[in-house]
Amino acid sequence: MFAAQGIDAPISAVARRAGVGVATLYRRFPTRTALATAAFAEQLALCAAAFDEALTDPDPGHGLYALLEKVCTTQVTDRGFAPVFLDQFPDALDRDHERDCAEEGLARLVQRARETGQLRDDFDPADITLLLLANSGLAGQPRETALAASRRLLAYLFQAFQAQRPGSLPPPAMELREIRQPPGRP
Repeated sequence: MFAAQGIDAPISAVARRAGVGVATLYRRFPTRTALATAAFAEQLALCAAAFDEALTDPDPGHGLYALLEKVCTTQVTDRGFAPVFLDQFPDALDRDHERDCAEEGLARLVQRARETGQLRDDFDPADITLLLLANSGLAGQPRETALAASRRLLAYLFQAFQAQRPGSLPPPAMELREIRQPPGRP
């Protein structure tokens, strides 16, 4: 439910989907934060593993791209993922520690990619934030459209990040008339 509707999905709908009553759900998870933390624990572990893989990849450009591809895919296919780890549940994780570790690791990965001539000299890890902000806008689109658009956006921006002449892009994913408004917006 959180993946499909975001973390604001009604608890009653989550309980129904799990095949339990609301009281049973609250006995197991006394707060929405506890439920969201448990629901996304596996994804956090997968993200940490992807981050470790990127850092140990002998080709830092490939490692960075693979990491960004996993993060962007998760971002557009799971509407609850980003809010749980970035915004709405600051007590669910040690955000300062997690953010410091992520920033330090990204800085090392970016530095390695710059040193090998794979990224522009003026590329900054903060540019990844711009990519993720742009990519997050695709989350409300139908799954296949969101995935195709996310792949194109990542390829397009990653080519702009590169020091060498870029290659070809994946095909366009949608036209302007196909963009849906997020729920609750006119």
